Amino acid sequence: MAKITRKPAPRKAPVPKKKAKAVVAKPNAPAKKTLKAIKHWTPAEVHEVFSRFRKANPEPKGELEHVNPFTLLVAVVLSAQATDAGVNKATRALFEVADTPQKMLDLGEESLREYIKTIGLYRTKARNVIALSAKVLSEFGGEVPRTRAEIESLPGAGRKTANVVLNMAFGEHTMAVDTHVFRVGNRTGLAPGKTPLEVELGLEKVIPAEFMLHAHHWLILHGRYTCLARKPRCEVCLINDLCRWPEKTV
Repeated sequence: MAKITRKPAPRKAPVPKKKAKAVVAKPNAPAKKTLKAIKHWTPAEVHEVFSRFRKANPEPKGELEHVNPFTLLVAVVLSAQATDAGVNKATRALFEVADTPQKMLDLGEESLREYIKTIGLYRTKARNVIALSAKVLSEFGGEVPRTRAEIESLPGAGRKTANVVLNMAFGEHTMAVDTHVFRVGNRTGLAPGKTPLEVELGLEKVIPAEFMLHAHHWLILHGRYTCLARKPRCEVCLINDLCRWPEKTV
């Protein structure tokens, strides 16, 4: 049998590598601004902001309905991940029958659930309200405690709850940071922060003492009705000329 010999396959010519295109920055392309690159507010500017808020609304009120410190405490605990309007709708009837810790305990967890079942997480919240009512009675003589640490020790109550109660019930100069205050603090550049605590401490540092009693209400209302999350109403904003937000529309 004849021996078959195979010819070696011809080598392919090397494909020349494409030269990477040089990236040339467009001369007129605006640099993306961040709050870190924006200059800090001056004390005079911060004073002007809160002077305008005070002139427009001298006595701002929280929108959670309550009749005493205890019902305020309960309302704030119930307001977690819920709207003030939704909480008010449920608590109007509730507070008519249970406006003290003892009356809340007498009502009981099962009946409480029926009053607040339209509020998110109502089962957990009912359990917390009954437990905090028992603790207020057993450890604080039936009175809402007046220190942040003591309020935070109550079931369902965190730092924001404590700040709201201390401010609204006892006139303390605290800064309660909810989603609205967090947004306004960051968007305007007044007090940028990655956490509510960072924003809280930042606002306390820059806001003059003369405005602190009502400051968190002004900021909440500003965020709720003007500095909206998706479409801020910059055209009617009281502080649009001072705001540091790069994307403001005026």
